[in-house]
Amino acid sequence: MTGFLFELSFWLAAPVWLLMIFAPGWGPTARIAGSPWTVVPVLLVYLALAVAVFPELWTAVRSPDLDTFRDLTALADGAGAIWAQIIAWDLLIGQWMYREARRLGISALLMGPLLVLTILLSPFGLLVFLGLRAARSWRATREDLAAAVADGAT
Repeated sequence: MTGFLFELSFWLAAPVWLLMIFAPGWGPTARIAGSPWTVVPVLLVYLALAVAVFPELWTAVRSPDLDTFRDLTALADGAGAIWAQIIAWDLLIGQWMYREARRLGISALLMGPLLVLTILLSPFGLLVFLGLRAARSWRATREDLAAAVADGAT
């Protein structure tokens, strides 16, 4: 059962990822990606796995320590719970990136591969996106200032 739940956590998130990557301009995609409720099924999987190892989980979060965390992840339900938590948070990060990219006018052709990177290695994907977002915001601010100066000169 643990193996099934482990795999299920990804497959519950996959449709949202597929929409953001392959149908970013489709109307329902923006609505779906704008909802935090997309992670609830994955969090329910997390809860199912976490309940089975709650004493070990509580020990690991109450007093964080590498050996205690290693003990938790050595248990199938513990590793599965951590995996489901990662899948849920990665999906929320991906949804935020998708919405920010649309707000900033970042190309879907650029965001598709970046979202794939985020699925696989979310810290790398998020860092790249934050850099891209900062560059895009900086450029927009410069353009707004130039336009304001030009409007003031006329």
